Amino acid sequence: MLRVEAGPFQKGSTAQERDRAYEDYLATRGTDTARNRKWFQYEPEQTQVMLPEYWIDAYPVTQAAYGEFIANHPKVPAPMISAEDWKAQGFMQPYKSEVARFNWHGRSPDRARRDHPVVLVSWQHASAYCQWRGSLVGKERYLPTTDQFEKAARGPNGSAYPWGPDFAPNNLNSAVQGPRDTTPVTSFPHGRSAAGAYDMAGNVFQWTSTPWPRGKGRMTVKGSAWDDQGGLGRAAAAHGRRATVRHAIVGFRCAGPLE
Repeated sequence: MLRVEAGPFQKGSTAQERDRAYEDYLATRGTDTARNRKWFQYEPEQTQVMLPEYWIDAYPVTQAAYGEFIANHPKVPAPMISAEDWKAQGFMQPYKSEVARFNWHGRSPDRARRDHPVVLVSWQHASAYCQWRGSLVGKERYLPTTDQFEKAARGPNGSAYPWGPDFAPNNLNSAVQGPRDTTPVTSFPHGRSAAGAYDMAGNVFQWTSTPWPRGKGRMTVKGSAWDDQGGLGRAAAAHGRRATVRHAIVGFRCAGPLE
C-alpha cells in the first residue's frame, strides 16, 4: 500500500477542464456522445479539500488476490455472470465477445489472468474483501472514499489525469490503443500517479465507499476502463453504479487509515 500524506488537494474540475475532456473524447472516439449526454456535468466545481493521512493500494485487487478471499469464503460466489443475468443488467457490452471471457470456471481464476484486476464483483463483495484483508493484517481496510481516490490520483499539483494535464493514450489501458481487454496491473508504469498508484485511470473502473448522490442504491465509481476513450479517467470524473451489479469493466482497490 502507498502512504498519502495529510494536507489539501484540488477536488473537482473547472469548466475549462470539462470542455477539454469533451474535446479529448471527441478526438479519440470520433463522436460527441460525452458532450451530448453531459457526462461530466455533475463534477463539482474545483475547490480545496483537506484530508488526513491514509493508505491506498498501489494496484487494483488482482484476480489472484481475490482468489485467496474466495478460497476462505466458500459462500461468496466466484466472479462470473450468465448471459441471462448480464442481459438483465442492461449494459451495452456484448456478452460473448466482451464479458464471458472474464468468468471464472470453478473457484480460481484463469492462470493467464492472475495478475489482471478482478472484475464481475459487486460492491458488497468488494467491500467484504477489504474487510477480510484488514482482518488478516490486523488493521482497518475499506473501499476508498471518492476524495481518497481523487487525491491519490491527482498528486500535489492537482493534475487532471494521474500523470499530468493531458490525455496520453500510451499511459493507460483504454480503447484508444489498448487490447480491448484487461491487462496486468503493472503494465503502465508511465501512467502512475504522483502517489505511485497504478491504474487510477484505465484498465478498470473502481468501486468507492461513497454513495452516488443521484440515485438510491448506487455507489460511486472512479477511474476509467479498458473500453473507454479520452476525457474519462480524469481524477475528477465519476459516475454511479447499482451496488449489486457485476460488471466486466469494474474492479476495486482498498484503503485504510494511517495507524
